[in-house]
Amino acid sequence: MTAAASPPEIPSASTSSLHHDHDPVVEFAIDAYWLGEWHGPATVTLSSDGISVVPDAPTAAPTAAARRIPGVLLPGFRDSHVHLGLTEPRALIAGGLAAVDDLGGDPALLAGWEADNSTPALRFAGAFITAPGGYPSRRAWAAALSVCEVSTIEQAIVAVADQVSAGATMVKIALNSEDGPVLDDAILVSVVEYAHSRGCDVVAHVQGAGEAERAFEAGVDRLAHTPWTERLDDSLIAAMAKTDSRFLAGGHSWVSTLDIHGYGQGGVDFEIASDNLRRFHGAGGTVRYGTDLGNGDLPLGLNQRELAALQNAGVSGDALLRSLCLPSFGAVASYLPTVPEADTDLTEWLMTATVVTAPELMRIT
Repeated sequence: MTAAASPPEIPSASTSSLHHDHDPVVEFAIDAYWLGEWHGPATVTLSSDGISVVPDAPTAAPTAAARRIPGVLLPGFRDSHVHLGLTEPRALIAGGLAAVDDLGGDPALLAGWEADNSTPALRFAGAFITAPGGYPSRRAWAAALSVCEVSTIEQAIVAVADQVSAGATMVKIALNSEDGPVLDDAILVSVVEYAHSRGCDVVAHVQGAGEAERAFEAGVDRLAHTPWTERLDDSLIAAMAKTDSRFLAGGHSWVSTLDIHGYGQGGVDFEIASDNLRRFHGAGGTVRYGTDLGNGDLPLGLNQRELAALQNAGVSGDALLRSLCLPSFGAVASYLPTVPEADTDLTEWLMTATVVTAPELMRIT
């Protein structure tokens, strides 16, 4: 991942502390920034509290003393589906990721990484909750993660409570009827209701005919993958894309993970998933950039193939940035040394991003 132009020297976020209590407030000019839409030029304020950006007034003229850094700031990039237990967490900031959602792993191990400044900001689900003998309990890689098999409502509620107590802010369930038994409807609904009562989203791996619909009807907030084992009906996709108070965020969402189907080579599963995602996005559904990092031959960081697949499925321009970026600036941002032109390939341009903290931007030379 190399920049198209030489940026100012920026210390590595993976080796710098996020906490510098005595740093002064610094302001500088930047060419542009994006926060839901494009703005620029702008003034960036840096302090130990983080990064904030304010667009310049149209009539404002830069002062001779104004410090300027060329390029663009975006909110940090989040991969909404990773498995840190199957990859190298400390390589991900250098790969362009400011934040990740771990959707299945040992909660004790994940809690340790959550407190580690050399890894991206972390939200996690903890153990997979599945039926006895259900996916992924029989997969070799599951031994490196954590699987909780439940056969009753009571066991399911205890499993959710255990993950929350360990620090989970979401709950992951597996509904893979192609690879073993799945949770029945009563247990599924109970998991969703109890998780919601604890303030946790529910994320589901859905695989097999009818499983995406089951998850949606039960109130699952997010699909961990774009459905790929069946072409969903237009009516179901339209319902999934609507604003709906059953979901904690006010609506249902999908994580993309298109590139795991062929790793750039395409194929039937890739085409089905891309078609489903294109129609879901076209109907107004919320799409989140995610790769299933740790699963197969995926880059340690931002994945241009995933970005390109999203773009080819119609998730382009501002929609692509919304799927990828954190909702606001804060402790970190993504710095890009150039401003994209109208004909810039957005996927290539995004690969030039560097994760930076406020203290690191202060020390740009």
